[in-house]
Amino acid sequence: MCGICGIALSSQSGRRLERPVLERMRNVLRHRGPDDCGLFLDERVGLGHQRLSIVDVAGGHQPMLSEDGTQCIVYNGEVYNHPMLRAELEARGHRYRTRCDTETVLRLFSLHGSKTPHFLRGMFAFAIWDRERRELFLARDRFGVKALYYVLSPDGSLYFASEIKALLAANAVTAQLNAAVLPDYLANHAPSGTDTLFAGVRRLPAGSSLCWRDGAVHIDQYWDLRFAFDLAEGAPRPERDLVAEFGSRFREAVELRLMADVPLGVFLSGGIDSAAIAATMSGLVDAPVRTFSVAFAEREANELAYARLVAERFHTDHHEVVVSPTDFFSLLGRLVWQEDEPIAHPSSIALYFVSRLASEHVKVVLTGEGSDEMLAGYGRYRTTVYNLGLGRFYERLTPRPLRAAVRAAVAALGRHTELGRKFARTALYLPADVTSLYFDNFAVFSRAWQEEMLRPELRDRIGTAHLDPYAVQRAHLESAHSHSLLDRLLYVDAKTYLHELLMKQDQMSMAASIESRVPFLDHPLVEFAAALPDRLKLRGWTTKHVLREAMRGTLPAAILERRKMGFPVPVGRWLRGPYHWLIDEYVLGERTAARDLFEPAIVRRLVEAHQRGENHTERLWSLINLEIWQRIFLDGEDAQQVGVEAQRGVLPRTMMAQPRRLRAGTA
Repeated sequence: MCGICGIALSSQSGRRLERPVLERMRNVLRHRGPDDCGLFLDERVGLGHQRLSIVDVAGGHQPMLSEDGTQCIVYNGEVYNHPMLRAELEARGHRYRTRCDTETVLRLFSLHGSKTPHFLRGMFAFAIWDRERRELFLARDRFGVKALYYVLSPDGSLYFASEIKALLAANAVTAQLNAAVLPDYLANHAPSGTDTLFAGVRRLPAGSSLCWRDGAVHIDQYWDLRFAFDLAEGAPRPERDLVAEFGSRFREAVELRLMADVPLGVFLSGGIDSAAIAATMSGLVDAPVRTFSVAFAEREANELAYARLVAERFHTDHHEVVVSPTDFFSLLGRLVWQEDEPIAHPSSIALYFVSRLASEHVKVVLTGEGSDEMLAGYGRYRTTVYNLGLGRFYERLTPRPLRAAVRAAVAALGRHTELGRKFARTALYLPADVTSLYFDNFAVFSRAWQEEMLRPELRDRIGTAHLDPYAVQRAHLESAHSHSLLDRLLYVDAKTYLHELLMKQDQMSMAASIESRVPFLDHPLVEFAAALPDRLKLRGWTTKHVLREAMRGTLPAAILERRKMGFPVPVGRWLRGPYHWLIDEYVLGERTAARDLFEPAIVRRLVEAHQRGENHTERLWSLINLEIWQRIFLDGEDAQQVGVEAQRGVLPRTMMAQPRRLRAGTA
């Protein structure tokens, strides 16, 4: 895994490319690849690279030039079908200088140009400068596992990098809040489209390529997730055959991701996804699989018993770390800087701790990201499918006056009881449409919250066109290639929510200088899963049915049958206790209020409700992180010092989280 960056100056810029600027971009990405680095400069084009050596450790230096010197590549990722591609290229007369997949990508580009991504099976972000055509070509993998951000200057110059901080280091933009995406951020954890919270900084969409030629840019989508496949090829295939094929494809996806010249491991949460990877991997390697788990001392946020159960079953070399709240919050500022944007999920911080633990033993880990979005693993899919179906039936059969009376009764009940609040999230209270029962129902700040909370001046600044927090999601919902509601919801999340999870995975693992691989997002496996009937994804109240059946007899019953926990972090409890100072400083503080983004009375009402016992953890986390992000990137505050002054004298000092090792299946 690596960090890439580059600059392409338009002839209209009238500027020369300065080596120190490119060096600043590259050096700020050192954590992504501390093993090696390199630069390439060619008149107005420069490419930079930081390398974490995984395959062909001794070779593979980048930037890498083609044999004739006309093309140069910087590359981040792994192409798992590289051995097969190499064999085909060598059969055509190509003679390799290295053993790395970077050379394969470069040689494919010399043959196929912009069609190159179609041949690649894996995760990647790369840039190739073609001296003869005077073109810069950028591409990103099908799901966006590897990040690629860019700035297109008014003069046509292009800056790109694996992380936004490298673009800031080049002064490609001045760090300013992009208010247009604030409603999207507040509703959906993070911006859902190609824009970021930094004005002028965009991300290349997953499954897309960008071609730059002297200031002109063309973006092409080379791949999309489609559901309209015919698996049966005639008569419907028996369910057991589909389950068996899914299992076979999953095993292949895991096996391909064992390609490395360095030690590998697995992040083991105790859920079915990581357990399936650990079980499959244990049957493919000779030595005990190294597994790594993280938890908190609080009982409701500790899944170590399940992780240990899997470790014991498959005799893994198991390691654990338990994170205290002091550990957790001591790194919050630094990790916001690491992520470039506000941390969407508290579990990101736990992910950093387990990545740091894993880095002491391995350079590569396999993780379970992507399974939920491919196989309907979240309870919200099940809830929405049934809620919407019953709601439309209810609206057809129930007279309007009676529905109005029921709605009023639910509203009255919801002000006083938890049951009433639950009814208020159903079609008894909400319109039976996807926006209300899915987007709004599972938003951090719904449209109703935002209408009250956003200050009028900010709403005017954002503009009516951008106040809809679900515009990106709705566009994807309409363009999904399926008539199934479940498939359409999965498509939306694959295009939006999954992107943020993958960025969390990438940024936090790379902060510890390790590579994470996601076998559930092997694109042939995903295409197969997309074509499966709904009943193999969601069976009654059972999620991920095909995966559970494929692993039946392999995984312990306690893993197959347990309810999904996600990754619980007890932030809500902490914020009601000695860590309330975070709210006082970053939600209710004078500096926060002076930004004139939110109505103080509404924010204070939110805080008071949380203190009374209502659960507003996600909302408070979102506001805290937004303010910390602004202080670091917009105000220039030292990320290491954010919160230290407010914290000093309030909290006792404790030891940092200490790892624990459980050898070869002992628990």
